[in-house]
Amino acid sequence: MPAEDPGAGADTYAGGLRRVARVVLLDPADRILLLHGHEPDDPADDWWFTPGGGLEGDESRAAAALRELAEETGITDVALGPVLWRRRCSFPFAGRRWDQDEWYYLARTTRTATAATALTELERRSVAGARWWTCRELARTHETVYPTRLAGLLRTLLDEGPPAEPVTLDTEIV
Repeated sequence: MPAEDPGAGADTYAGGLRRVARVVLLDPADRILLLHGHEPDDPADDWWFTPGGGLEGDESRAAAALRELAEETGITDVALGPVLWRRRCSFPFAGRRWDQDEWYYLARTTRTATAATALTELERRSVAGARWWTCRELARTHETVYPTRLAGLLRTLLDEGPPAEPVTLDTEIV
């Protein structure tokens, strides 16, 4: 059973941080699905990231994780697992600074075909697709991936299983 956000129902920007739910989606071959994003007006400024986004209204983080996954990938047949990691981050994107409190949920699926079904206007301008990555590919890539230690985190997850309690990752400020 996934951990629920004790502040569910609170403002998405409680404490000045945007509350975000992300999904570490694994297929039967233990590949992770990442989205390819870029600055809306500069496709050369790009990176890879896990599906997910901000909470809407009074939804829980688990509900937001499932909704965002469906909107960004079209994948709805998943088993949502525990929260693996928590991270605070701050980064510039689309002309503003985003300060986020992110929770990363584990999920598994047998479906590997993706199709974005409900991207926002900003997402349509800044998401260039999706790709399944092996842990080895992540460890060897020179492309930017967030969180920045994802290859090592994924290796630990695959080797040891989910942590007993969510691991707090280092704050990332870009």
